[in-house]
Amino acid sequence: MKEHEINLYWTRIIDTMNDGLILIGTDGTIVMVNQAFELLTGYSSDEVIGRPCTFLKCDACTIELKRKDGGWCTLFDNEDGIKRRCLIMKKDGTYLPIIKNASILKNDQGVLLGAVETFMDISELDRLDHEIEVLSRQIDHEDGFHGIIGKAPIIQKVFDVVHKAAQSDAPVLVHGESGTGKELVARAIHLLGRRKDGPFVQLNCAALNEALLESELFGHIKGAFTGAIRHRLGRFEAAHGGDIFLDEIGDVPLPVQVKLLRVLETKRFERVGEHQSISVDVRIITATNQNLEELIARKEFREDLFFRINVIPIYIPPLRSRKEDIPLLVNAFIRRLQTRTGKKITGLTPEAMEQFMAYQWPGNIRELKSALEYAFVIAEQGLIGPDHLPLQIAENKGAKEVNSQLFNHKDMVEKNELIKALRQSRGNQSQASRILGINRVTVWNRMKKYGIDLKKVIH
Repeated sequence: MKEHEINLYWTRIIDTMNDGLILIGTDGTIVMVNQAFELLTGYSSDEVIGRPCTFLKCDACTIELKRKDGGWCTLFDNEDGIKRRCLIMKKDGTYLPIIKNASILKNDQGVLLGAVETFMDISELDRLDHEIEVLSRQIDHEDGFHGIIGKAPIIQKVFDVVHKAAQSDAPVLVHGESGTGKELVARAIHLLGRRKDGPFVQLNCAALNEALLESELFGHIKGAFTGAIRHRLGRFEAAHGGDIFLDEIGDVPLPVQVKLLRVLETKRFERVGEHQSISVDVRIITATNQNLEELIARKEFREDLFFRINVIPIYIPPLRSRKEDIPLLVNAFIRRLQTRTGKKITGLTPEAMEQFMAYQWPGNIRELKSALEYAFVIAEQGLIGPDHLPLQIAENKGAKEVNSQLFNHKDMVEKNELIKALRQSRGNQSQASRILGINRVTVWNRMKKYGIDLKKVIH
């Protein structure tokens, strides 16, 4: 094919490219785009030709107006061109992660004609990177029910609820003490659900102040605040088509709670520093080790948000409530530690296992795992004995059994008082809450906690 023939078909040629392409004039306006650009951004060529390329809001551009030579962008000062990873804004307001290659165009006489830029969509690469990260974290949780180990009836009931919750798109609230495995439950819901092929994005809400948390959740645009030198993709936008897991939801500041409530109600949000509303399709899973009803009573948590996130509550029991699972957990963690450390440690002595069974595990499964990691450092081979255990476990001597009895007694008293109030009120939960001096939400949660059947109680 000769040169003049190539010129006749060059538009068709560039439309066969998978990467987006734009031609930019020396004044910074767009002269031409290919079909891939239209597909990637959602804009038609008629909508962009003649507009300044800055409308794409690329966060890697270093635009500087020149006063002397008429140059418009620093790209025109760079003979070698540029290659950068950046975010551009699509027509629907969402961000598209791309690799941008840009270079200037000159004629044979060296006269500047403009610039050409190509955009390679790397959103799928980002998704795969995230999937690899999630899978790598799952390697350490290969035992049991999606990493949740247990045969006790109380934990088997949790597995049943997880299965049912996974088949719904309704919000889930996972609550339980610290270290019980709430993150594993959230991930199991994702992997068993209809959104399993979508992203699973998580965020610990307790680790950030209000401003940083809002930016993490909803993203921000370049220049939204001091230090915002690039666009930031928020967790909600990253979770589009999948599930978002917000741990420690009770620590979310009230102003951010308002914005979370809006996302739940409208499926839309705005980035920090921007007024354009973004649509998002995510299922929200939250978790807390706090009593949200108490936070509501203290005006520290919005009741309307609570009702929105608590559609499917899942309670994770503490380890002390399912001690028959301790040997299973010990064996599973020892197998993992054997692989990780290469040490030939085969198990616990009967005395060490007795101390494990007597201890109340206030830190739950996380503490048990840490105790075994400590033992693997101290012991060299063979069986782990009492001398290899952390002091709080080795010196336990069963004294915490008294606390366990008190704990069980308190639950029994609380349950009996609730049943009595429900009978007095003929099943009216609002009236029962007034009798007990607690709010209606607490009555409802205690009924769930103790498995109280209202029909059986009032007949």
